[in-house]
Amino acid sequence: MIMPRASGQLLLPANPLFVWGSILFALLVNLLPAGHATWMPDMLALVVVFWNVHQPRRVGVVAAFFCGVLMDVHQGALLGQHALSYTLLGYGSVVLHRRLLWFGLGGQMAHVLPMFLLAQALSTSIRLAAGGMWPDWGAVAAPLIQTLLWPVASALLLAPQRRAHDHDENRPL
Repeated sequence: MIMPRASGQLLLPANPLFVWGSILFALLVNLLPAGHATWMPDMLALVVVFWNVHQPRRVGVVAAFFCGVLMDVHQGALLGQHALSYTLLGYGSVVLHRRLLWFGLGGQMAHVLPMFLLAQALSTSIRLAAGGMWPDWGAVAAPLIQTLLWPVASALLLAPQRRAHDHDENRPL
């Protein structure tokens, strides 16, 4: 689906292999050992939200749920902790996707920050209800870092869809 951008540039359709490959790459980045660093951003959540905003028919709430289950299994967390927060992120991004696409990067960051904070709060509250320890301030830093990575993700993930800059008189678009 080609949508007008705030920059006025039309994008090519997204390649499904690139979409799912980027989700798989983000999952592999999340699988890297980080120790007990709670400030590490959740790259899979960032990429899932990005593709739910830009390709809501291809990557939806169900894909977000399965990505959350994979993170639950990897981290040995309470089964459903990440799945519920990823599902919330997927639902929020699908609901807001038409609105977000009309904003510039600053406006998009202002919209995704509350979603990332809410998902982190939900995951933390589930962990606390199951008898987990209270997290340090790094748990608040992770959604902020994810939000700051939104422009980087936008530049990298939309790069294959950008049209050529040279204008050809024989090409209609």
